[in-house]
Amino acid sequence: MRLEVVDADKCVGCQCCMFACSRIHKDTGLSKTCISVKSAGGMQRGFIVITCIACEDPPCARACPENALIVRKVGGVILKKEKCTGCATCVKACIIRAVFWDEEINKPLICFYCGYCAKYCPYGVIELRKTEFELKQSREGKDDSSK
Repeated sequence: MRLEVVDADKCVGCQCCMFACSRIHKDTGLSKTCISVKSAGGMQRGFIVITCIACEDPPCARACPENALIVRKVGGVILKKEKCTGCATCVKACIIRAVFWDEEINKPLICFYCGYCAKYCPYGVIELRKTEFELKQSREGKDDSSK
């Protein structure tokens, strides 16, 4: 599964998705969120929603010198915090800037595709959807999408 921005034009910048994500990370503010909602240049221009797109060949994982980011079969990565040294190379490597930073523990915040944020988006801007790999597995009668 991965998060997908299905209709950014519906975004009103309420940041409900960001607060929901922070709640998963035991934070009450916005410092520990794996999703970003930014103005595209005023209310007339709307908002930009940034979240991990679960790359098949993620540049963040390739850039990590400690192999702390494990590539999932279905796309995206899983962070192994014990291996991470806090060098932030993954943040710089992400082409869409979807690797965020936890200042408290000095490690990256990367979406783990729980979909909690999508549940709290009142406008249906983001959804948790199956990746192409998962859809193919489903068609073939295999379900190995958790790895």
